[in-house]
Amino acid sequence: MNLTIVTPERKVLDKEVDEVVLPGVQGYLGVLPGHAPLLTSLQVGEIAYRSGGATEYAAVAWGFLEVLDDHVRVLADTAERSEEIDVERARRAHERATERLSKGGDDLDWDRARAALMKALIRIQVAERR
Repeated sequence: MNLTIVTPERKVLDKEVDEVVLPGVQGYLGVLPGHAPLLTSLQVGEIAYRSGGATEYAAVAWGFLEVLDDHVRVLADTAERSEEIDVERARRAHERATERLSKGGDDLDWDRARAALMKALIRIQVAERR
């Protein structure tokens, strides 16, 4: 089946794969060839895709998943393959988000700060898998 991952800025991936595991809003879900048509929202998480015997990874943050006729399409707000992630930059983002959350304050946008922390953690996790 074909896996395509796109963001508003670019096409991140277009590859024939045997299996995909994605972070749906209700939890991770797996897609194999012949999967029933599906449309769902995505959350911040890791996409694992297997082609042959090799498993590769990508970090994704929000968006939508469409499965139709052995095509898996991910329309994401942000997405990066593991080899594209700058680990040091992700660690700095993690430190900033942790610091913001620990300081708190009345003017802190808690949802945005937690989302930044989640994105940084997933980026680090995915980058370390390569």
